[in-house]
Parts: sequence; structure tokens; C-alpha cells
Amino acid sequence: MAAQPSRDQKPFHIVSPILESLPLSKAAGTKVYMKLENVQPTGSFKIRGIGHLCQEAAKKGCSRFVCASGGNAGLAAAYVAQKLGVPVTIVVPSSTGPGTVRRLQEMGAEVEVSGQVWDDANRRALELVETKGWVSIHPFDHPLVWQGHSSLVQELKDSLETKPDAIVLAVGGGGLLAGVVAGLWQVGWQDIPIIAAETWGAHSLHAALEAGRLITLPDITSVAKCLGAKTVAARALECARECQVISQVVEDADAVRAVEQFLEDERMLVQPACGAALALLYTGRLQRLQREGRLRAPLASVVVVVCGGSSIHPAQLRALKGQLGLE
Repeated sequence: MAAQPSRDQKPFHIVSPILESLPLSKAAGTKVYMKLENVQPTGSFKIRGIGHLCQEAAKKGCSRFVCASGGNAGLAAAYVAQKLGVPVTIVVPSSTGPGTVRRLQEMGAEVEVSGQVWDDANRRALELVETKGWVSIHPFDHPLVWQGHSSLVQELKDSLETKPDAIVLAVGGGGLLAGVVAGLWQVGWQDIPIIAAETWGAHSLHAALEAGRLITLPDITSVAKCLGAKTVAARALECARECQVISQVVEDADAVRAVEQFLEDERMLVQPACGAALALLYTGRLQRLQREGRLRAPLASVVVVVCGGSSIHPAQLRALKGQLGLE
């Protein structure tokens, strides 16, 4: 049965808190505000864009959603599908943890495992959409997803007394970057630099910016699996031409150290994907960019998007530390 449009078109995300972090401010040498997307209903910013896309698809009537995701996007799609009363199939790569699969199933999603990385799972999802006529819910490469994510910037403008001098965020497939750029243009903040963090082994945006064209990585070798798109969205590359996007890549070890330090500093456990952005602050990258003349000096304030913590637990953090020789 096709879903009926809901009379209640309220978004599924919340207005997330924005808090000043004294430890991050000390490390970065400037006032740092945290946009806490890790407290969204499904634990990440993905609920903004995925929720908006699913809502619009449901208005048109659809029999089932299909989403390829080993983490946050899948959880968002499953949550929204349950709220809308639409069946959903989540196609996950084999690298997805059993805890995430269990959570997806508990939300009522049908879960199919296909391939080793997200790109493999996405190929299977596209097959299902083509053969069965279901609706594809792309995790990051869709205008409605970007439109949903842009709400984050409006919230920043509503909350902050003055606009920040930079926004620090992590990039996987590029959906958050595209949404933030859209939001910056909407509120007239398009001159704010965006510092885009990736880990080596999941650095598809960095590779594309260096080449001046989309580049497909041979494999995802980073432990930050939520950043694991071998090819970034074409829109992300366009964003770098429309706004000042400063690409920075960190080692897995720095991302995981940042996760551990953030847990100690702010009592919140986040994923290594989020750790990539935090690592830029903890390791002095902002100061280095200022010395290089790529960021203004001094900076009055910056915002870091704490993008998610839904797919990590303490035992996993310990395992990652052991894997990287950080014990």
C-alpha cells in the first residue's frame, strides 16, 4: 500500500544545542562552539536531510524506501520510515557492525548485506530500485538531502550573536558540506570558510580537489567507515568553487585520539568520522592554517559540527585504539 501524505509535516530533526567548549577553545586558540548533531533522534545530522527526502517521497506516494548505508543514513531512513509507516530496506556493506544491524532491525527495517564497502551496497540498492520500482533514499547525493541539512546553518544564525569566522566539519560523501554551503548562501554567510576534514583512506574530496575532477579511491582503508564513499558527490566539488573550502586530511590515529580526548573533555562518545573534524582542533591545524595565511588571524570564533555518535560504543573505541597501536 502506498504511503499517505501526513498532515503533520513537522521535520523529524530537533534544533540541536550549540555550546561553547572550553577545552576545544584552549586547544584551537580561539572560541569554539559545538553544534551537537550527535544528540539528534538517530544520533547524527543525517536525520535532517534524510527526513526531508523521505517526507517528500511519501507525499508522492511510494511503496518502499531503499537506502544503502552502513550507519547514520540507514538509521535515519529506518527511523523516518517507521514514523511515516513506509516499509524500508537498508542495504549495508559487510563492514557494518552487528550492533547497527540490530538497531536497524529493531526499527522495523529489512536489512540486506551486500559487498564490503558502501559503494558495493549502493550498487545493490540501485538494482532493487530499478527492478521493483521502490524509491531510492540516497545517503548524501540528492538536492532534497542538501536542503534538509541546510537547516543547520539557519539554527546557527538564530543562536549565535555574531557569525563565526570558520566552520569545521567532516566530509564523507559530501552531503553535509553541500547542505552547509546551501545554508550559508541562504543566510548571507557565504564568505565563511569551511574547513573540511577527512581521514587518509577515505579522502575522496581531497583527492578530487587536488585533481580538479572527481576521483574514485581504489578502496576505503580508513577506520572512519562513515566517511567511506570512494567517490565524493559531484556537488561537493562544485561547493569548493562556490565557497572557500579548505581541505584537511588527518591520520586515523589522530581521529581516534580526538574521539578519546573529546570523551574526556565533553563526556560524549562520537565516531571516528566526527573525530576527524575534532582532530583539526586538537592538533593545532587551525593555527597552522593561520600561519600559512589560509585562515584569517586572529579568529574570533569557529563552529565545529559534532556530526554523530550513533555507531560507536566504548568497546569499539578500545578495539580501534588497539588496532592503531594507541594502547
